[in-house]
Amino acid sequence: MSKREFRIANFELRIWPLPEGIRNSQFAIRNLALVIFLNVSLLQQDPRQIVEEGQRRATAQSQRYEGTLEVIDAKSKITRKRWQYDRIGSHGSSKAVLRFTAPAEVKGVALLVINHPDRSSDQWMWTPAINRERRIALQDRATRFFGTDFSFEDLEERDTNQFDYRLLGEETIDSALCWNIESKPKQTKISQYTHSLLWIRKDNYAVVLIENYNKGQLARRAKYSDIRNVQGIWTAHTIEMRDVKRNSRTVLKIEKLQYNLPMKDDAFTQQALRRES
Repeated sequence: MSKREFRIANFELRIWPLPEGIRNSQFAIRNLALVIFLNVSLLQQDPRQIVEEGQRRATAQSQRYEGTLEVIDAKSKITRKRWQYDRIGSHGSSKAVLRFTAPAEVKGVALLVINHPDRSSDQWMWTPAINRERRIALQDRATRFFGTDFSFEDLEERDTNQFDYRLLGEETIDSALCWNIESKPKQTKISQYTHSLLWIRKDNYAVVLIENYNKGQLARRAKYSDIRNVQGIWTAHTIEMRDVKRNSRTVLKIEKLQYNLPMKDDAFTQQALRRES
């Protein structure tokens, strides 16, 4: 006899005929019931709801931190930078300003990101050394942000409404059981990545790993560690972004993290980029 296959949603359940000697045994029936139970349990977990719950738990009206970056190139040469990051607003419609504070040659360089719930963000970069502000075109979002391994797109907010999701299974990362979820950008979301794999912890819904792919090839890997509860929000304090093709990586250490600080909306404008440099 051949195996029988059943497909429900994105999952396939395969049942092979049992050997004649145990076909009617209680052992076989219990194991078959267990297989069906595990598959049904997996089906009941909606990947979009998982990602949305993680986003809900990370919701804050504002956020501020100071970041120390170490950029390690393929020859292990280390370059150090510092920036301050401010964000205001809810997921999907937030605004963020990232401004370098050291070393001297990049001090004052700033990026303004205005996120949208239904399309890619708007971005402007201010370079005080040449007294110039420029809009970051969509076709340039795949390039590195000022010598780091973060691309301009990586600094956008990943709003759940701009992606489709598929649950791939479960996996343990750094001793924590995680959901493994595939995300694909919708047509309205212009992205350098054709799909991404997310690992989200089951205990606190924090993201611990993201792998970004371009046409089947791994492009960048972001690893989130040193996850702590800050004002009720589980937040990674170390992010390592690895550029696979360049064989380089950037380690971001987050310091002085605070949520729900009073901030003014007019601090997140193109005029403010120049005014506060």
